[in-house]
Amino acid sequence: MGDRALALERLDRLQERIETLAGQQRCPDAAELSVLVDKGLQIARELLMAVLEEEHRPYDLSADLLELWKSLVRGAPHWNTIRDNCRELVYYRNCLDMKQMDALPHGPEKMLVHTLRHLYLYLRSHMEQSLEEKS
Repeated sequence: MGDRALALERLDRLQERIETLAGQQRCPDAAELSVLVDKGLQIARELLMAVLEEEHRPYDLSADLLELWKSLVRGAPHWNTIRDNCRELVYYRNCLDMKQMDALPHGPEKMLVHTLRHLYLYLRSHMEQSLEEKS
């Protein structure tokens, strides 16, 4: 199995974690939502790291989500497509940190999962297309 196929498997394992988060949705209070957002941010970071590693692009292991996105988009503007998704996840964290629950969208736990799914699907489809091009 090639590197790209292993990277696809890695993305799929992360997608399983997204679905686990989806199963935990139930109008959480601020503390529970904070835990969900932190898990979501970590999954998003790992999704981007998987692509960066597959593309043999350097990144700082301690980088936050937006720094990882900047590493990904550098020289590859098509990654601008996921910028707003990354920013949305960071926005949730910022709202929680500032105790501004009213600034969050309706059903933030659901939006968190939808955003993570979008990231996963975009990254995976890009990898699949790259794999087909190399075949």
